[in-house]
Amino acid sequence: MLWRVRTTLEDRPGALAGLATRCGEAGVNILGLQVFPGVDRVTDELVLRTPDDWDLADLAALVEGAGGSRVSVLPCTDAALGDQPTRYVLAARAILAHPAGFPDVVARLFDAEADAGTDTGTDAGTDTLAIGHGMDLEIGDVQVQLRRSAPFTAAEHARGTALAELVTDVLAAAAHQATHQAPAPDAAPDEGPRFETSGSSVRALVASAVVGTATWLVGEEGAWHLELAVEPAWRRRGLGSRLLLEATRAARSGGATELVVRTSADNPAVLPLVLGSGLRGRIRMGADDLTVRIPVRQPAPERV
Repeated sequence: MLWRVRTTLEDRPGALAGLATRCGEAGVNILGLQVFPGVDRVTDELVLRTPDDWDLADLAALVEGAGGSRVSVLPCTDAALGDQPTRYVLAARAILAHPAGFPDVVARLFDAEADAGTDTGTDAGTDTLAIGHGMDLEIGDVQVQLRRSAPFTAAEHARGTALAELVTDVLAAAAHQATHQAPAPDAAPDEGPRFETSGSSVRALVASAVVGTATWLVGEEGAWHLELAVEPAWRRRGLGSRLLLEATRAARSGGATELVVRTSADNPAVLPLVLGSGLRGRIRMGADDLTVRIPVRQPAPERV
């Protein structure tokens, strides 16, 4: 069975050799190694193959017995053996091609977990398993939050920040290019959507046809759980951002504290949706889904 193990070792000669010796004596094979240097301690990430009857606790005890601290153990697949520099290059290429997919790309790159610290791994000797560890990356006013049971190293924070800056630069360049283009409108001004707000929804209408909706349910602690839907012909026109903005206005009038949107982790519309609304949002990434939280007490941008 394959495991991804992270542990912190003292930065001294022989520390990693001691761990390798213990693994060899126990019949545990080291298939991959990545080193994250620190000031006086080093974080090592290893991909290990153990006998079939080993479990999380057995492996954590082995690593701790070899002098490791802050031990994190997660089962993994052969994909963990991929070359790390190559993974980052491919991630950068994916971001350049589709910057809106940044949340999903970065979550996969850093092995973010759907519910860090439930039953997918163990963080031996600490209570960090229950709360997880986070890395927050800024794209304009949107904060992309990654969570997992293993701590993020300083090197990973630097890499994540660099990728976020790449997205910011790509989006800024695209916006600059758009301002220097004068596309012919495909609809007359009076054909643009109008918005109607009722007790639990916002509708976008063109003439009498509904082309987009935002509906919500009021949850606990004043959170409104929002669902957005836009007709295919009206996507990529900023309609989803307008619906989000109108829903935010309704939520503020209704005394809500925040809007919550949940969708699949690979949904490329989420980042443009929040950025286009002009609102400050937090996108929390998991392995399979993402959650967008938008505080509604912030001033809503003026309609344009």
